[in-house]
Amino acid sequence: MRRLYRSFAIAIVVSVLLTLGNGLAQGPLQPDLTIDATVRAEVIEGIIKHLNEGYVFPDVAAKMEKAIRDRVEKKEYDNITSGAKFANLLTEHLQAVSRDKHLRVRYSHEPPRPQSGGDDSFFRLNNFGFEKVERLSGNVGYMDLRVFAPTEVASDTAIAAMNFLANTDALIVDLRRNGGGHPAMVALISSYLFDPQPVHLNSLYWRPTDKTHQWWTLPHVPGKRFGRQKDVYVLTSKRTFSAAEEFTYNLQNLKRATIIGETTGGGAHPGGVRRINDHFAVWVPSGRAINPISGTNWEGTGVKPDVDVPADLALKTAHLAALNKLLEKSKDERLKNQLKSIIETVQKELDGVKQPPEARR
Repeated sequence: MRRLYRSFAIAIVVSVLLTLGNGLAQGPLQPDLTIDATVRAEVIEGIIKHLNEGYVFPDVAAKMEKAIRDRVEKKEYDNITSGAKFANLLTEHLQAVSRDKHLRVRYSHEPPRPQSGGDDSFFRLNNFGFEKVERLSGNVGYMDLRVFAPTEVASDTAIAAMNFLANTDALIVDLRRNGGGHPAMVALISSYLFDPQPVHLNSLYWRPTDKTHQWWTLPHVPGKRFGRQKDVYVLTSKRTFSAAEEFTYNLQNLKRATIIGETTGGGAHPGGVRRINDHFAVWVPSGRAINPISGTNWEGTGVKPDVDVPADLALKTAHLAALNKLLEKSKDERLKNQLKSIIETVQKELDGVKQPPEARR
């Protein structure tokens, strides 16, 4: 189980690079590699082996094998000499059968380097995914989180962020550019949004061990909780994926947050990288999420927002919703007047963003 969890950390780096690059595409541009029939056969056999051994649904793995072997028999890959193109094409063909957006064949020009703490440095240089934590007007907290980094390296930063936000009156969690990460960080951040009584967030079933791991909120967190009573808003986009979708789906099913933005990417099958040779690997989804309330997950469908708006309007929309809710609850006339003034300003800003570009000039 520990090895499976560690594979998340590797996958997170991939997710971040994808998010910063081309969403769910092949990733940053790199030199290509000329391949021949021997390499193509090695890659195909390696993919089939790893899928049959580890893909979360064995019957789907068998269907993918048949589909690829049928293409081989028809000589569809015989004229492909580009390593990058071969990886992209195999990904397309495998996803056509599985409909699994986590499943990807990866090409890299440079051979992999031994792990020596490099991942930790990568996370540190990106502040462990915490792009921005601030207090918006009206005492509304805002956190722009780009990845759910492993708690082993990122817990101190997460704790500091959540303690900073504890005294705000509402909270906006921005996951519009978050490509995924580790369920332990999902649980840690979620714990601050509830009271000490543990809440069952999600379960992950793993095919390789045939075991299910439950994820609950923590009965104790360092510092001060944001708590269960104040409103939470989660911002999403089409690029919100994997663990970021889990966070969103969990809170939505628990009726703990209002989701604002676009329907998310639709990836609920965690897993890890399985290397084939120095230049090719396959990301094998070996588990699946099981929500304790819905009994299912968001695979293939994504998480549908409660308030469906374009991603670029989500922040202003959420800020305005939070302010209006605070105004409804307030009994202090002085505070109500302040909130009304802020609401007017934010409404004008939102109306300005909604206008077409030519009308903004």
